[in-house]
Amino acid sequence: MMEKGLVDILHRCFRCGWCKLPTNYHDINCPAYLRYRFESFSAGGRMWLIKAWLDGEIKTSERLAQVLFSCATCMNCVEACAIPHIKDHLVDIFIAARQDMVETGIIPPSVRDYFKAMNTNGNPYKMPRADRKKWAEGLNIPAYTGQEYLLYIGDEASYDDLGIKMSRSIAHLLNEAGISFGALFEDEQGDGNEVHALGELGLFAELAHQNISDWNRRGIRKIITISPHAYHAIKNEYVKHGSTFDVYHYTQVIGTAILQLPKRREYPSRVTYHDPCYLGRWNRVYLQPRSILNSIKGLTLVEMDRSMQNSLCCGGGGGNSFTDILGTGPDLAGRSRVREALSTGAKIIAVACPQCYRMLDDAVKAENAQEQIRVMEITEIMNLALP
Repeated sequence: MMEKGLVDILHRCFRCGWCKLPTNYHDINCPAYLRYRFESFSAGGRMWLIKAWLDGEIKTSERLAQVLFSCATCMNCVEACAIPHIKDHLVDIFIAARQDMVETGIIPPSVRDYFKAMNTNGNPYKMPRADRKKWAEGLNIPAYTGQEYLLYIGDEASYDDLGIKMSRSIAHLLNEAGISFGALFEDEQGDGNEVHALGELGLFAELAHQNISDWNRRGIRKIITISPHAYHAIKNEYVKHGSTFDVYHYTQVIGTAILQLPKRREYPSRVTYHDPCYLGRWNRVYLQPRSILNSIKGLTLVEMDRSMQNSLCCGGGGGNSFTDILGTGPDLAGRSRVREALSTGAKIIAVACPQCYRMLDDAVKAENAQEQIRVMEITEIMNLALP
C-alpha cells in the first residue's frame, strides 16, 4: 500500500492544470493528456483519481489501470507544478499507485506481457541472453577485465536495430578518444528502470541487487551507460540498494574527450537536438550533448520551441516504448515532436537515447517525413565528421 507520506500529499493538489503545460505555458507538454485530452490523463486529474481510489470512492478497474499506466514519467508535471510540497513527489505517487495496481493483479495486458518477458527472458524483446553480444560483432571491443570504465549497453542497445547502431557508434567513438573501457556482452543483464517505472518494485530490487553484486565482484567502480534510463536507474535508484558506483551517461564522457580526437572534417547540416527526459529533467544534463554537436565544424544547431527543461517527451518513457499504452494517432507526443522539429528547418533530429531514437524514427515514418528529416544519434553525426 502507498506510504502514508505520499497519501497525505494527494489532497493538496487543486488541479490548476499547469502540470500539463511547459513552464512558458505554451502548448501541451504531457504525452498522456496530449493523446487523450481528458483531464483524468493529466497529472492533476490522476492525483484526484488516485485519492478517490484509495478512499474507496472508485473501484479498481481496467479503465483506472489505463489512466495510471499512461503516464510517461517524463517529469514535465514536476517541472511545471507551482506547489513546492507537491511537485517533488508527483511521479513518486504515480509509481506507487502503479505498484498498488500491480499487487491487485488488474493491469493492462501489455504491461503484464512486459513483466512476463522480463521474468522469463530477462529482456522485453524475448531474445536469448547470448544475443546480447551481437551488437559488437566485427568491432574490436574488449571484454571488461579491469579497465577504467564498464560500458553498460542495456536492453534497447543490445537488441533493437536502432539501439545496436547507437551502441556500435558510441563504442567506436570511445575507442577513437582513447577511453579505457570494456563490456560484459552476454554476462550483462537489464538495469530495470522500466520495471521500476511500471511499479514492479520487487523485480526491480532483484535486478538491482544482482547487478550490484556482480559489478562489485568484478571490481567495477565507474560505469558509462548508453541509455539515460539506465543512467538514472544505476545513478539514483541503485544507491537505495547499496551501490557506490560512479555513473556517467556517454555524452558526459565523450564531451570531455572531444579535444583528444583527430582533426575533423566539416559536416555542414542543420540539426536540432531532442532532450531525453531521463537525461534532462530527471538528471539536469542539458549542455554536454549540445557541446558535442557544437564541436562539429559546419554544423548548425537550432533549438525547437520546447527544449531543455521544457522539452516534449518522445512518449516512450514509463515503459510505453514496450507497453504502447498511448497507442497510435497524430496526437502522439513523438509525432508532435517531429512536426516541431520540421518547423525549425532542421534536416536531422539528434538523439542521445535509444528509446527516443526508436520512438522518433517511427514518428518520422508516421508523419511521412522521411524525405524531409531523419533521426540520428549524436555520435553517429560525430563519426561522420572524423577522418
